[in-house]
Amino acid sequence: MFAIVTIAGQQFKVEEGQELFVHQLEANAGDNLTFDQVLLIENNGGVSVGKPVLNNAKVSATVLEQLVKGDKVIVFKKKRRKGYRKKNGHRQHFTKIKIDSIAG
Repeated sequence: MFAIVTIAGQQFKVEEGQELFVHQLEANAGDNLTFDQVLLIENNGGVSVGKPVLNNAKVSATVLEQLVKGDKVIVFKKKRRKGYRKKNGHRQHFTKIKIDSIAG
């Protein structure tokens, strides 16, 4: 059984027991979250597709860690023959969650 759900503006394919990193959420470690923007649910070969979301479907998750930093992304800007170069680094903050159940 899996579902496609929108979490923090991004779509994820999730299964029960799966751990994943999502963009930073306003929650503390140990909190339970419910996501109700479920776009698709597959259950034993039967597929339910929403228009655009499924009614009465939700995904429950638990926050494992907060403020986990991702890999460094290098932002490099250059204008040739002008002597302009700018290098910046950035590490995105993520929240680690575990999917507890898929209902729908």
